[in-house]
Amino acid sequence: MDIGIGLPAAVPGVRGADVTEWARRAEALGFSSLGVLDRLVYPNLEPLTVLAAAAAVTSRIRLATSVLVAPYRGSSALLAKQVAALTELSGGRVVLGLGAGGRRDDFDVAGARYEQRGARLTRVIDDLRRAWTDGSGHDAPAGPAAGCPILLGGRADAAIERVARQADGWIAAGGDAAIFQQFAEKVRQAWQRHGRDGDPRLVSIGHFALGAGARGAAQRYLTDYYSFLGPAAQFIAAGALTDEDSLRAAVAGFAKAGCAELILFPCTTDPQQVDLLAHALR
Repeated sequence: MDIGIGLPAAVPGVRGADVTEWARRAEALGFSSLGVLDRLVYPNLEPLTVLAAAAAVTSRIRLATSVLVAPYRGSSALLAKQVAALTELSGGRVVLGLGAGGRRDDFDVAGARYEQRGARLTRVIDDLRRAWTDGSGHDAPAGPAAGCPILLGGRADAAIERVARQADGWIAAGGDAAIFQQFAEKVRQAWQRHGRDGDPRLVSIGHFALGAGARGAAQRYLTDYYSFLGPAAQFIAAGALTDEDSLRAAVAGFAKAGCAELILFPCTTDPQQVDLLAHALR
Protein backbone atom coordinates (compact mmCIF):
# COMPACT_ATOMS: atom_id res chain seq x y z
CA MET A 1 0.00 0.00 0.00
CA ASP A 2 1.23 3.48 -0.87
CA ILE A 3 1.34 6.17 1.80
CA GLY A 4 0.60 9.73 0.74
CA ILE A 5 0.61 12.84 2.87
CA GLY A 6 -1.75 15.79 2.82
CA LEU A 7 -0.48 19.32 2.45
CA PRO A 8 -1.33 21.63 5.38
CA ALA A 9 -3.30 23.96 3.10
CA ALA A 10 -6.54 23.58 5.09
CA VAL A 11 -4.97 24.29 8.49
CA PRO A 12 -5.70 27.88 9.60
CA GLY A 13 -2.62 30.09 9.57
CA VAL A 14 -0.87 28.18 6.80
CA ARG A 15 1.69 30.16 4.79
CA GLY A 16 2.94 29.63 1.26
CA ALA A 17 6.39 28.72 2.59
CA ASP A 18 4.81 25.95 4.70
CA VAL A 19 3.28 24.38 1.59
CA THR A 20 6.41 24.40 -0.54
CA GLU A 21 8.70 23.19 2.26
CA TRP A 22 6.20 20.43 3.07
CA ALA A 23 6.10 19.34 -0.59
CA ARG A 24 9.88 19.22 -0.89
CA ARG A 25 10.26 17.15 2.27
CA ALA A 26 7.45 14.76 1.31
CA GLU A 27 9.02 13.98 -2.05
CA ALA A 28 12.50 13.57 -0.57
CA LEU A 29 11.16 11.14 2.04
CA GLY A 30 9.38 8.97 -0.49
CA PHE A 31 5.68 9.65 0.07
CA SER A 32 3.50 8.61 -2.86
CA SER A 33 1.17 11.63 -3.15
CA LEU A 34 0.52 15.13 -1.90
CA GLY A 35 -3.17 15.56 -1.07
CA VAL A 36 -5.36 18.66 -0.74
CA LEU A 37 -8.80 19.24 0.76
CA ASP A 38 -11.43 21.64 -0.55
CA ARG A 39 -13.63 24.19 1.22
CA LEU A 40 -14.91 27.68 0.46
CA VAL A 41 -16.25 29.00 3.77
CA TYR A 42 -13.06 28.31 5.72
CA PRO A 43 -9.59 29.93 5.95
CA ASN A 44 -7.91 27.35 3.72
CA LEU A 45 -5.96 27.83 0.50
CA GLU A 46 -7.57 27.05 -2.85
CA PRO A 47 -6.56 23.44 -3.70
CA LEU A 48 -5.65 23.62 -7.39
CA THR A 49 -3.51 26.70 -6.75
CA VAL A 50 -1.78 24.85 -3.91
CA LEU A 51 -1.02 21.86 -6.14
CA ALA A 52 0.42 24.17 -8.79
CA ALA A 53 2.83 25.54 -6.17
CA ALA A 54 3.71 22.00 -5.08
CA ALA A 55 4.27 20.95 -8.70
CA ALA A 56 6.82 23.74 -9.11
CA VAL A 57 9.06 22.44 -6.31
CA THR A 58 8.72 18.68 -6.96
CA SER A 59 9.25 16.34 -9.89
CA ARG A 60 8.02 12.83 -9.00
CA ILE A 61 5.35 12.78 -6.29
CA ARG A 62 1.69 12.54 -7.34
CA LEU A 63 -0.61 15.54 -6.82
CA ALA A 64 -4.07 14.53 -5.59
CA THR A 65 -7.26 16.43 -4.88
CA SER A 66 -8.78 14.35 -2.12
CA VAL A 67 -11.32 15.60 -2.75
CA LEU A 68 -12.27 18.62 -4.88
CA VAL A 69 -15.93 19.65 -4.61
CA ALA A 70 -16.90 19.88 -8.27
CA PRO A 71 -20.63 20.78 -8.15
CA TYR A 72 -20.17 24.32 -6.84
CA ARG A 73 -17.69 25.16 -9.59
CA GLY A 74 -19.84 26.85 -12.17
CA SER A 75 -18.03 25.99 -15.41
CA SER A 76 -16.99 22.46 -16.30
CA ALA A 77 -14.94 23.88 -19.16
CA LEU A 78 -12.94 26.10 -16.80
CA LEU A 79 -12.31 23.21 -14.41
CA ALA A 80 -11.24 21.00 -17.31
CA LYS A 81 -8.78 23.64 -18.46
CA GLN A 82 -7.39 24.20 -14.96
CA VAL A 83 -6.82 20.49 -14.39
CA ALA A 84 -5.35 20.04 -17.88
CA ALA A 85 -2.93 22.89 -17.22
CA LEU A 86 -1.91 21.44 -13.87
CA THR A 87 -1.44 18.03 -15.49
CA GLU A 88 0.82 19.55 -18.16
CA LEU A 89 2.81 21.68 -15.71
CA SER A 90 3.39 18.71 -13.39
CA GLY A 91 4.37 16.24 -16.09
CA GLY A 92 1.23 14.15 -15.75
CA ARG A 93 1.22 13.68 -11.97
CA VAL A 94 -2.37 14.74 -11.19
CA VAL A 95 -5.00 12.44 -9.68
CA LEU A 96 -8.38 14.16 -9.59
CA GLY A 97 -10.48 13.15 -6.61
CA LEU A 98 -13.97 14.63 -6.81
CA GLY A 99 -16.88 14.75 -4.39
CA ALA A 100 -20.43 16.08 -4.25
CA GLY A 101 -19.77 18.15 -1.11
CA GLY A 102 -21.58 18.31 2.20
CA ARG A 103 -21.57 21.95 3.27
CA ARG A 104 -24.56 24.03 2.22
CA ASP A 105 -22.79 27.32 3.02
CA ASP A 106 -20.07 26.56 0.45
CA PHE A 107 -22.75 26.19 -2.20
CA ASP A 108 -24.58 29.32 -1.09
CA VAL A 109 -21.42 31.43 -1.40
CA ALA A 110 -20.71 29.96 -4.84
CA GLY A 111 -24.27 30.58 -6.03
CA ALA A 112 -24.82 26.86 -6.66
CA ARG A 113 -27.76 24.58 -5.86
CA TYR A 114 -26.94 22.31 -2.93
CA GLU A 115 -29.90 20.02 -3.60
CA GLN A 116 -28.69 19.32 -7.14
CA ARG A 117 -25.09 18.52 -6.28
CA GLY A 118 -25.23 14.81 -7.17
CA ALA A 119 -26.70 15.38 -10.60
CA ARG A 120 -24.30 18.27 -11.16
CA LEU A 121 -21.30 16.05 -10.29
CA THR A 122 -22.43 13.45 -12.83
CA ARG A 123 -22.59 16.12 -15.54
CA VAL A 124 -19.22 17.60 -14.59
CA ILE A 125 -17.47 14.24 -14.93
CA ASP A 126 -18.98 13.70 -18.39
CA ASP A 127 -17.92 17.21 -19.37
CA LEU A 128 -14.36 16.67 -18.16
CA ARG A 129 -14.00 13.42 -20.06
CA ARG A 130 -15.35 15.09 -23.21
CA ALA A 131 -13.05 18.08 -22.85
CA TRP A 132 -9.98 15.91 -22.37
CA THR A 133 -10.92 13.69 -25.31
CA ASP A 134 -11.84 16.18 -28.01
CA GLY A 135 -10.93 19.55 -26.50
CA SER A 136 -14.49 20.75 -26.01
CA GLY A 137 -16.40 21.26 -22.79
CA HIS A 138 -20.03 21.65 -21.83
CA ASP A 139 -19.78 25.42 -21.69
CA ALA A 140 -16.94 26.33 -24.06
CA PRO A 141 -13.76 24.95 -25.68
CA ALA A 142 -11.47 23.78 -22.92
CA GLY A 143 -8.11 22.48 -24.27
CA PRO A 144 -5.41 21.48 -23.88
CA ALA A 145 -6.88 17.98 -24.03
CA ALA A 146 -4.87 16.42 -21.19
CA GLY A 147 -6.76 14.11 -18.84
CA CYS A 148 -5.95 12.36 -15.59
CA PRO A 149 -7.39 9.57 -13.42
CA ILE A 150 -10.65 10.43 -11.64
CA LEU A 151 -11.53 9.05 -8.21
CA LEU A 152 -14.87 9.77 -6.57
CA GLY A 153 -15.81 10.01 -2.91
CA GLY A 154 -19.05 9.25 -1.11
CA ARG A 155 -20.73 6.35 0.67
CA ALA A 156 -24.34 6.74 -0.47
CA ASP A 157 -25.64 4.16 -2.92
CA ALA A 158 -25.88 6.81 -5.65
CA ALA A 159 -22.25 7.79 -5.07
CA ILE A 160 -21.04 4.21 -5.32
CA GLU A 161 -23.01 3.70 -8.54
CA ARG A 162 -21.42 6.88 -9.91
CA VAL A 163 -17.96 5.45 -9.17
CA ALA A 164 -18.78 2.29 -11.08
CA ARG A 165 -20.24 4.17 -14.06
CA GLN A 166 -17.84 7.07 -14.45
CA ALA A 167 -14.66 6.89 -12.40
CA ASP A 168 -11.35 5.08 -12.16
CA GLY A 169 -11.73 4.40 -8.45
CA TRP A 170 -13.10 5.41 -5.06
CA ILE A 171 -11.69 7.51 -2.22
CA ALA A 172 -12.97 7.18 1.34
CA ALA A 173 -13.29 10.38 3.36
CA GLY A 174 -11.92 8.88 6.57
CA GLY A 175 -13.10 6.30 9.07
CA ASP A 176 -11.29 3.19 10.20
CA ALA A 177 -10.19 0.18 8.17
CA ALA A 178 -13.33 -1.83 8.96
CA ILE A 179 -15.58 0.92 7.55
CA PHE A 180 -13.30 1.26 4.54
CA GLN A 181 -13.47 -2.47 3.85
CA GLN A 182 -17.27 -2.50 4.07
CA PHE A 183 -17.74 0.23 1.48
CA ALA A 184 -14.83 -0.89 -0.70
CA GLU A 185 -16.63 -4.20 -1.16
CA LYS A 186 -19.76 -2.32 -2.26
CA VAL A 187 -17.65 -0.44 -4.80
CA ARG A 188 -16.20 -3.71 -6.14
CA GLN A 189 -19.64 -5.23 -6.48
CA ALA A 190 -20.98 -2.19 -8.33
CA TRP A 191 -17.89 -2.24 -10.56
CA GLN A 192 -18.68 -5.83 -11.56
CA ARG A 193 -22.38 -5.11 -12.13
CA HIS A 194 -21.45 -2.39 -14.60
CA GLY A 195 -19.10 -4.73 -16.45
CA ARG A 196 -16.00 -2.67 -15.79
CA ASP A 197 -12.62 -4.20 -16.64
CA GLY A 198 -9.91 -4.59 -14.03
CA ASP A 199 -10.33 -3.34 -10.48
CA PRO A 200 -11.21 0.09 -9.10
CA ARG A 201 -8.41 1.98 -7.39
CA LEU A 202 -9.34 2.16 -3.69
CA VAL A 203 -7.94 5.04 -1.63
CA SER A 204 -8.65 6.48 1.81
CA ILE A 205 -7.69 9.57 3.75
CA GLY A 206 -6.94 9.90 7.45
CA HIS A 207 -5.69 12.52 9.88
CA PHE A 208 -2.53 12.55 11.95
CA ALA A 209 -0.48 14.62 14.37
CA LEU A 210 2.71 13.41 16.01
CA GLY A 211 5.11 14.64 18.66
CA ALA A 212 4.56 16.92 21.64
CA GLY A 213 0.99 18.20 21.95
CA ALA A 214 -0.28 15.99 19.13
CA ARG A 215 -3.61 15.03 20.70
CA GLY A 216 -4.47 18.63 21.55
CA ALA A 217 -3.54 19.84 18.07
CA ALA A 218 -5.72 17.19 16.45
CA GLN A 219 -8.64 17.97 18.75
CA ARG A 220 -8.51 21.72 18.09
CA TYR A 221 -8.15 21.52 14.35
CA LEU A 222 -10.52 18.67 13.54
CA THR A 223 -13.37 19.83 15.75
CA ASP A 224 -13.12 23.21 14.04
CA TYR A 225 -12.75 21.93 10.48
CA TYR A 226 -15.63 19.46 10.85
CA SER A 227 -17.79 21.61 13.14
CA PHE A 228 -20.55 21.65 10.51
CA LEU A 229 -21.11 17.95 11.31
CA GLY A 230 -22.08 18.68 14.91
CA PRO A 231 -21.25 15.93 17.44
CA ALA A 232 -19.67 13.81 14.70
CA ALA A 233 -16.72 16.23 14.70
CA GLN A 234 -15.69 14.86 18.08
CA PHE A 235 -15.77 11.33 16.68
CA ILE A 236 -13.50 12.35 13.79
CA ALA A 237 -11.08 14.10 16.15
CA ALA A 238 -10.95 11.04 18.40
CA GLY A 239 -9.94 8.94 15.40
CA ALA A 240 -6.87 11.01 14.56
CA LEU A 241 -3.60 9.08 14.65
CA THR A 242 -1.51 10.78 17.32
CA ASP A 243 1.12 8.20 18.30
CA GLU A 244 3.34 5.78 16.42
CA ASP A 245 1.61 2.62 17.65
CA SER A 246 -1.86 3.68 16.53
CA LEU A 247 -0.44 4.94 13.26
CA ARG A 248 1.26 1.65 12.44
CA ALA A 249 -1.83 -0.31 13.43
CA ALA A 250 -4.02 1.81 11.17
CA VAL A 251 -1.65 1.42 8.23
CA ALA A 252 -1.62 -2.35 8.67
CA GLY A 253 -5.41 -2.43 8.91
CA PHE A 254 -5.95 -0.44 5.72
CA ALA A 255 -3.40 -2.52 3.83
CA LYS A 256 -5.18 -5.71 4.91
CA ALA A 257 -8.52 -4.21 3.83
CA GLY A 258 -7.27 -3.79 0.26
CA CYS A 259 -6.55 -0.07 0.29
CA ALA A 260 -4.18 0.92 -2.53
CA GLU A 261 -3.15 4.23 -0.98
CA LEU A 262 -3.69 5.90 2.39
CA ILE A 263 -3.27 9.70 2.34
CA LEU A 264 -2.69 11.11 5.83
CA PHE A 265 -3.61 14.75 6.41
CA PRO A 266 -1.88 16.88 9.06
CA CYS A 267 -3.46 18.83 11.90
CA THR A 268 -0.68 21.45 12.10
CA THR A 269 1.37 23.42 9.58
CA ASP A 270 4.79 22.46 11.02
CA PRO A 271 6.86 20.79 8.25
CA GLN A 272 8.57 18.71 10.92
CA GLN A 273 5.40 16.60 10.87
CA VAL A 274 6.55 15.20 7.52
CA ASP A 275 9.74 13.88 9.10
CA LEU A 276 7.90 12.51 12.13
CA LEU A 277 5.45 10.63 9.92
CA ALA A 278 8.23 9.17 7.77
CA HIS A 279 10.09 8.04 10.91
CA ALA A 280 6.98 6.40 12.34
CA LEU A 281 6.44 4.42 9.15
CA ARG A 282 9.93 2.93 9.02
